[in-house]
Amino acid sequence: MADRRRPLKTVTGVSGAVSIYDAAIDPAQSTVASSIEVAKIAEANKIDALFAADLLSFGAQGAIGAQEPLIYLAALSAVTTHVGLIATVTTTFHHPYNLARLFGTLDHVSNGRAAWNAVTSSLGEENYSDQVLPSPEERYARAAESLEVVNELFDSWRPGALTAGEGSAVLDSSRVVPIDYQGKYFTVQGPLNIPSLPQRRPVQFQAGQSAGGIELGARFAEVVFTSLATIEDAITYTKTIRARAAELGRGDELPLIFSSFHATYGATESEVAELVREEDESTDFDAGRLRLADMLGGEIDLSELALDKPIPVSLLPDPATVNRRRGRVEIFGKLAAQGKTLRELIIESKHTGHWAEAGTPEQLADAIQERYDAGVLDVISLGGLADPRTRDFVTNGLLPELRKRGIVGNDYVGDTFRENLELPPLPPYGSGRGE
Repeated sequence: MADRRRPLKTVTGVSGAVSIYDAAIDPAQSTVASSIEVAKIAEANKIDALFAADLLSFGAQGAIGAQEPLIYLAALSAVTTHVGLIATVTTTFHHPYNLARLFGTLDHVSNGRAAWNAVTSSLGEENYSDQVLPSPEERYARAAESLEVVNELFDSWRPGALTAGEGSAVLDSSRVVPIDYQGKYFTVQGPLNIPSLPQRRPVQFQAGQSAGGIELGARFAEVVFTSLATIEDAITYTKTIRARAAELGRGDELPLIFSSFHATYGATESEVAELVREEDESTDFDAGRLRLADMLGGEIDLSELALDKPIPVSLLPDPATVNRRRGRVEIFGKLAAQGKTLRELIIESKHTGHWAEAGTPEQLADAIQERYDAGVLDVISLGGLADPRTRDFVTNGLLPELRKRGIVGNDYVGDTFRENLELPPLPPYGSGRGE
């Protein structure tokens, strides 16, 4: 067993479909209907988890169909039995005691399938009584305290707190202990007021790959959600965060690396080439200038620049001076500094810095296998299950090919999401302030 490589784990997105808007104006439909279909398809194909993103404000293009992730995934838990449920929730605008109760409840109602993708948020402050978004340093410091508190609350129910009795459970309240947490941002007495969780703690995901994000992920995350466009980026990032995690005493297995895979599928190479050409030619460059400006921190004006020339280096922001999404600024600043034209950068920005490939299922499997074999890919997001064409390529093309190669498993391997991810054991009780 020790020599067996953990299979690549698979995730697919829910809650962001534009069809939610269609359902919202149809009295015969629920806005969760399309995601119920995706959830059932995912479970039938042994996909390991559903991922719900989140937005905290109404942007120029609306909310892109996003709804509150915890309630959304609780609804999906009722129509599934094995697939994991990953909810993206910010630490910047939530109190950790509430977070512990919410995620603890999701773990209970799903019988041990909850996971928290912790983010620090780069927008939405106008809706939470904050006129100015706290600096990244402040947001990550608050996030670290939030994770400390939440982990201690989950561990406040010690083994043996609940035992089977004659006809009902027996509570030993001496094994439910206050946490007496006092930090810069939070004072929480505890203990948690819901029973010990099926997983003890929901699986901890974390998104963010600036310096602050790497530090937080190395300290707390079991899985880090990343934007790694090239295998070189993936190798550098994996070495950096795993080395830091090892320095913090977490061993060399954690955190797992989770990459979103933006795939263009075709049955033949010529079809793929045609699809890529059509996609590039359909680019809205006016909207693209705004999108790229956002990737570069939101303060740069690209409206008058020539499409087929590089962005002047003098216009590129120093990531350290940017308050929002420094990781994206680093990614696109690096691409711009390499001399890519504005046109090329706008096309790249469609994928918001994520890993993008185009090919037949076999070619896409080659790209995935390269990262998997290099040890820089443990979890992958495969999107598009709501679209019949993409779903066919994923479920009847890519997944069977990856399974044939022994990269992706054929079935769920445990009753909880933690077991299905084949994670190493949690640290001892009382270790919430660092692993």
